[in-house]
Amino acid sequence: MRVIHLIGGGDTGGAKTHVLHLLKKLNDSIDAQLVCFRKGDFSEDAAKMGIPIHVIDTGNPLLGLKELKKLTAGQKIDIIHCHGARGNLMGNLLKHSVKAPVVTTVHSDYRLDYLGRPVARLSYGTTNLVALRRLNYYIGVSDPMRELLIDRGFPADRIYTIYNGIDFKTPLQFQPKEAFLAQLGLSYEPGDVVAGIVARLDPVKDHPTLLRAMKIACQRCPRLKLVCAGDGDTLKKLQDLTRSLGLEGRVCFAGWVNDIPSFYNAIDINLLTSLSETFPYALTDGTRSHLATIASRVGGVPVLIDHGVNGLLFTPGGEQELARHLIALAEDPELRQTLGNRLYEKASKKLSLESMVDCQLEIYESILKREQRKQSRPGRDGVVVCGAYGYGNAGDDAILKSIIHSVRQSDEYLPVTVLAKNTNSIKKRFGVHSIYTFNLPRIARCMRRSQLYINGGGTLIQNATSHRSLWYYLFTLWLAKRLSNHVDMYGCGIGPVRGRHNQRLVRRVLNRSVDVITLREPDSMTELASYGVDRPKVRLSSDPALILPQADPAQAERFLRDQGVEPGGRYICFLLRNWRGFEGKAKIFARCAQQARDKLGLEPVFLPINSFQDPAAAKEVLSHMERPGLSLTGAGPELLISVLAKMEVVVSMRLHGLIFSSLSGAPLVGVSYDPKIGSYLRYLGYGQWTELGDLTEDWLNQSIAAAAAQTGRREEFKAMTARLLEVERENLAAAEELLKG
Repeated sequence: MRVIHLIGGGDTGGAKTHVLHLLKKLNDSIDAQLVCFRKGDFSEDAAKMGIPIHVIDTGNPLLGLKELKKLTAGQKIDIIHCHGARGNLMGNLLKHSVKAPVVTTVHSDYRLDYLGRPVARLSYGTTNLVALRRLNYYIGVSDPMRELLIDRGFPADRIYTIYNGIDFKTPLQFQPKEAFLAQLGLSYEPGDVVAGIVARLDPVKDHPTLLRAMKIACQRCPRLKLVCAGDGDTLKKLQDLTRSLGLEGRVCFAGWVNDIPSFYNAIDINLLTSLSETFPYALTDGTRSHLATIASRVGGVPVLIDHGVNGLLFTPGGEQELARHLIALAEDPELRQTLGNRLYEKASKKLSLESMVDCQLEIYESILKREQRKQSRPGRDGVVVCGAYGYGNAGDDAILKSIIHSVRQSDEYLPVTVLAKNTNSIKKRFGVHSIYTFNLPRIARCMRRSQLYINGGGTLIQNATSHRSLWYYLFTLWLAKRLSNHVDMYGCGIGPVRGRHNQRLVRRVLNRSVDVITLREPDSMTELASYGVDRPKVRLSSDPALILPQADPAQAERFLRDQGVEPGGRYICFLLRNWRGFEGKAKIFARCAQQARDKLGLEPVFLPINSFQDPAAAKEVLSHMERPGLSLTGAGPELLISVLAKMEVVVSMRLHGLIFSSLSGAPLVGVSYDPKIGSYLRYLGYGQWTELGDLTEDWLNQSIAAAAAQTGRREEFKAMTARLLEVERENLAAAEELLKG
């Protein structure tokens, strides 16, 4: 594989470190050539490291392009990899002659790269923005950077993530602390605590907040000192601010520091105060010296630093909060050592140079396979998935995740488009293209190119909630078939559909527009047959959410502890939903929850499946309890499965609360506002249920007591769920047949 890297050559800091270290190691595996458009420290350092480099120092993009074409003439370039504004511009100009895909690594927020320089922002910034929009693939240097690109309209399915890696294997060499600080100009005496920051002197790095925090902290800790490594346009302003705060002698502006290992060896606290970052090397470099770290909560920083566990975080611009953290570390050398050691452990495992290079090679392989696939399929391609997505429902999220996972088992690079209410949320969480549910012109354009339409999971063909939703889903089935898609109703439930006109409409649309229907329980087969639907192939399967893997149990324990729940306790979990008639039954749930605590020793826990709707139902029940239970929030579907596995009994009005709980064999009690609750428990083969309107206190108390008595049968119950897992494969089998057809 041959990759040509294009970069301006004036880069410093993290971008420079990332590119040079990456290219040095990449050349052990592939042919990676660097083209730099300026002579200077960057190009000289690359040459010293033995990186194959060619410098085109014309200053004129057109002349530079001419020389670049000469350089690449006759070469087979597999990928053009750009870095920064100049690299992006030249990559766009070169791609037409080289005929290779172009990928760029976005090292920082491009809107802030020229902060404080309006002319440069208007010229270089605008050119870069135009160039970025015309590239093929993107790499964000952290998940937050990937999400930022999605927020700004870049295609989610063509964005990768890589994290800056550090060489943890080469031993550090450094000068003695006292001698090195003296060279920098900072007076040091034994007992002083030295904080340090490596960052260019630029508004985005927010040194003024650090200086103001130092003023506050030094009043409490007179032995605290600060050394700032870096050059920049704001030096004079920062020096003036230092004097006005009375920090002369405590703060040293050291300028550009080449001996970074000696710098980190000389300080006691590593700092980052930026207003915006991707994933800064200033933090990972400091981890090699086991430094306690304080950083602003920006970009990918929280990926590395777990607040209070291996470092301290503060809100950007929060000088008071930063000052408190400085004081805490300045006064406690043992805390500094503990946090520094923990941070080193995490970074050395997850952020090594080797892992960064492996990730980059995987990205290259993925790009090449996607390009090959694209060339081999010049006609219709891709899948459109429609369902109740983007409404904050963990059950629907689980269905969507399972559908995407399943179809990509068949074809790893299959283009997937999801119709959803909250398209940005879908793009960020699932890495697919997404169109707003009611943007019919865009949906139609997408369907003209797609191969398969999946009406995905859930009970979409029903009008118990709304006639309009039934008509919408029937319309999309009709439209997909009219636009020559194969049509699959995937692992779904059916009904109830009320009204003869609606039933006739269902029969007509499904018979004329649907190729295959896989149903999640036998009751839906009976319901479907009652409408006269007989032309599509119909198969019995089970709910797609059953194949979702659970989160690491340790993650569930951490989630519970963070919300004040001891993981080893005995709990009964309620998953409730606001529905017609629920308010009149809330006191029953409250009294039964209290009785479960008093008579069975089970502490009540309330969890939402729908993060928007369900907390209100839990709040209503809690308001009627003499001693409230625990209301938890913030768990995605995989984490919910692990959390529910720690419950002795589960009482659920939510279908996916029952599905998630059955994966661990938890004893179940269902309260049905919809036939699907009873249908699932009948199909599963265990668990009691009743209709919401028929719910009584006696029935619920007796059912909870009976379920609690069955905790020893969890393995037997898990085996019943395993039977449904086996039949769930029918969902994918049906979709694969249509994709091949």
